[in-house]
Amino acid sequence: HAIIWFCDFRDSTALSESMEQEIYLVHLNRFFHCMAGAIIENGGEVLRFIGDAVLAIFPIAGETSKSWENATGALEACRRAIKATEIISERIEEVSAEHGDLPPLKYGIGLHLGDVTYGNIGIPERLEFTVIGSAANEAARIEGMTKELQEPVLISSTFADTFPGKLKSVGQHTLKGLEGKHELFALPGD
Repeated sequence: HAIIWFCDFRDSTALSESMEQEIYLVHLNRFFHCMAGAIIENGGEVLRFIGDAVLAIFPIAGETSKSWENATGALEACRRAIKATEIISERIEEVSAEHGDLPPLKYGIGLHLGDVTYGNIGIPERLEFTVIGSAANEAARIEGMTKELQEPVLISSTFADTFPGKLKSVGQHTLKGLEGKHELFALPGD
C-alpha cells in the first residue's frame, strides 16, 4: 500500500519550443529540484522522472490488513504527502520570483492511496525500479484533471477518506480509461 504521487510540469512543450534548450533544461531541473526535495524530505521516494513528470510514492508502513485505510501508517503517509505539497507550493513561488525573467513554474499533482506493486522491471541490461498497477494509473489520471479543474493538487476519494485534515470536494469526474465517476478533492487553500 502506498500514496502514489504523479506530478506534471505545466506548459513544458510550449516552454521547450520558446526557450533556448539550455535555459529550458535549467528551468525544468529547478522544477524537479522543488518537487523531489519536498517529497524526499517528507519520507517519500522519487521513483522516476518521466519526461517532464515525477512519479513518487509515500510507502505505508506496517499495516497489511484489509482495514489499512484506517491504519496509523496510512494516516501518516497522507499527512506527509500533503505536507510535501505545501512545501512545493512555497518553493515554486520562491523560485519563480527569483527568476522573474522566466515564465513561472506551474504544475499539477495527483494523489491517490492504493495497492501497488513496486520493484525492478525491465531486462537485465536496463532495470528500473518503479511502481505499477491500477492505483498508479489512477494517480496519473487524477493529475490529468488538474489543468481542467484549475487546481494544482487533486486527491482521490480513497485518500480523502483516510486523511483527517480538511479537503474540499470538486465533484464527480470521469477519469480517462477508468470506469464510472470519481469524486476528487482539492486542498482548501487552493
